[in-house]
Amino acid sequence: MADLLIELFSEEIPARMQKRASEDLKSLVTNGLVEAGLTYASAGAFATPRRLALSVEGLLDASPTTVEERKGPRVGAPEKALEGFLRGAGVSKDDLEIRDEKKGQVYFAKITKPGRPAAEIVAEVLEHAIRNFPWPKSMRWGSGSLKWVRPLHSILCILSKEDGAEVVDLEIDGIKAGNTAFGHRFMAPKTFTVSGFDDYVTKLKQNFVMLDPQERADHIWHDATNQAFAQGLEVVEDKGLLAEVAGLVEWPVVLMGDIEEDFLGLPPEVLQTSMKEHQKFFSVRNPATGRIEKFVTVANRETKDNGATILAGNQKVLAARLSDAKFFWENDNRTVARDGMEAMSAALANVTFHNKLGSQAARITRIASLAREIAPIVGADAEEAALAATLAKADLSSEMVYEFPELQGIMGRYYAKSAGLSDAVADACRDHYSPLGPSDDVPTEPVTVAVALADKLDTLTGFWAIDEKPTGSKDPFALRRAALGVIRLLLTNNVRLHLDRFVDAQLLAHQIAVADESDGIIDTLKEILGEIAEHGVFGAALDAISDTLSDDEKAAVNSAAGGVPDTSEDLLAFFHDRLKVFLRDEGIRHDVIDACLVMDGNDDITLLVKRARALQQMLDTEDGTNLIQGFKRANNILTQAEEKDGVEYSYGPDLKFAEVAEEKALFAALDTAEAAIKPAMEAEDFTAAMSAMADMRPAVDAFFEAVQVNADNDVVRRNRLNLLGRIRDICLSVADLTRIES
Repeated sequence: MADLLIELFSEEIPARMQKRASEDLKSLVTNGLVEAGLTYASAGAFATPRRLALSVEGLLDASPTTVEERKGPRVGAPEKALEGFLRGAGVSKDDLEIRDEKKGQVYFAKITKPGRPAAEIVAEVLEHAIRNFPWPKSMRWGSGSLKWVRPLHSILCILSKEDGAEVVDLEIDGIKAGNTAFGHRFMAPKTFTVSGFDDYVTKLKQNFVMLDPQERADHIWHDATNQAFAQGLEVVEDKGLLAEVAGLVEWPVVLMGDIEEDFLGLPPEVLQTSMKEHQKFFSVRNPATGRIEKFVTVANRETKDNGATILAGNQKVLAARLSDAKFFWENDNRTVARDGMEAMSAALANVTFHNKLGSQAARITRIASLAREIAPIVGADAEEAALAATLAKADLSSEMVYEFPELQGIMGRYYAKSAGLSDAVADACRDHYSPLGPSDDVPTEPVTVAVALADKLDTLTGFWAIDEKPTGSKDPFALRRAALGVIRLLLTNNVRLHLDRFVDAQLLAHQIAVADESDGIIDTLKEILGEIAEHGVFGAALDAISDTLSDDEKAAVNSAAGGVPDTSEDLLAFFHDRLKVFLRDEGIRHDVIDACLVMDGNDDITLLVKRARALQQMLDTEDGTNLIQGFKRANNILTQAEEKDGVEYSYGPDLKFAEVAEEKALFAALDTAEAAIKPAMEAEDFTAAMSAMADMRPAVDAFFEAVQVNADNDVVRRNRLNLLGRIRDICLSVADLTRIES
């Protein structure tokens, strides 16, 4: 057994590429070794800004000799066929064996592939890996043909055994593999020889290089938090920034610096964002005040003055950056104080949201109208919700958000408070974008919920109206995320909202916005929009005013509405697909949701999920599982009988025709279940309804064990089929159990 060590040493590798690159090196090399017959015990990959390293332990010394048996043409086949087989197998005719088979004699070849030394295989595999490395971006330098992310300087490749280390014979574009490595660029730039992985790691540290990125990250966080704690402060946690900074240094030296007094009054988010995006600094917060008062930077070397010169330079650059931020902050606040947030919002008339969907200002008008409609449903004041929606995007025209787009919403809250607006409006400006991801917190304040729902519904209906829907893995407008956001807002806040009504209204609002005034139908479309608020869906709204329209006007309205009903149905199906994905993590099966989708109220997400959860809970019990089998058996017998007899067995069975105790017991069980299910369904207590349905299981099982449904007596047979029809009707009143998979 041998241990393999590889290091590919180059100019600086971008931090964002290092983790993936180390994983790619590991998979390319280890997969290549295994395919060549070299198995191994374990492997580990590492990366620093200047090197990728791979350690493979317990590697075979050589690949095993293999014997492959290959079937050839029949004896007497054309000579050319035989010659082709011999060339492919790499054998001569004398090496062939003739065997008798059912259809005659056939040639067979035994191909022996002798094992090869590990060093020979490693050289081939590593060269292939280097020449075919999947860098997102790569470059060519000098006169060679090799492409790498940055110029590749050296290759370390050794096989270590107890008796010493062997350098693998490999040369790529003039770079010959060896057993030497480089230390830190500034602190230990000379080379040193290594004999194995442990020796390599030890000598790297002696030469000021930490190989393991996790070790560098832990070291940075430990030193930073200790320095902050010593001053009664705390470092603002940012795992993404920590991983990035750990990829920028080989020998991390943590330094804490001061932020000038002039900038301490800036919002902490502004300080944190500016320092992170431009300087890669960690923010240090005073837990007593919540202010960001210091910063942590990570140098890549130790210095004689303990980093004083580095800190001074960083503080000078930071002051210039924060001067810009302070100017933006003060200028935006002057605008708000002088003209109010309405001036910021008005400026969005000159900002295009989408070339087919108009300006941001037009979009805000739609969102405000929709938020006013949603507000009573979520317990918010309608006028306050409309005001919040009108101002929620205002900060997009601010200088601060123009410079730092990631602060949208956050700055909106600050400006709203500066304008003297209520906390509810200010919070909606900040939080209406949420939730952005599956792990984000979901807003619960009523005004924010109203604006957030209106914002996301307008986004979805707008892009559905112009047929810009997600396709495959492509979703450039994050519509899947928007739909999931609507679902989470509704469920978290237990909001009972009929999506049909609001989807139809918003789709029609988009059509009104692009309809030609000369058509003479704008007023009629707006009237339909008003009727939607009362009747809930486009069709009902059109019916409500149909008596006032001529046939030509109806045709014109339908044409201008651009197929709202079909589009609405398609968008609702999209919500249902997102809901299936969302509920999968909760353990609710797709077929369970399908069984609930065909029931009334499937545009009410909260009601739909309540029904699906109750059904899944029932199916997770033994009674529930067995009842489904009993229902399917009853349904199958009924389907066959109805097809054969040409009638539907949905008439009430009569107890007087029951012949056996199990049959009579089923009558009683169905009466009991129906008496419990009907009020439970009316009260939307699906758990109670499902439980009552599951309670039918013993009587259904006993009936099928004791009773022959297709009795010789036609009256008894029809009565029993009608009894099965009653089982079907009761079950289908709760959910469509035909859609439940066995």
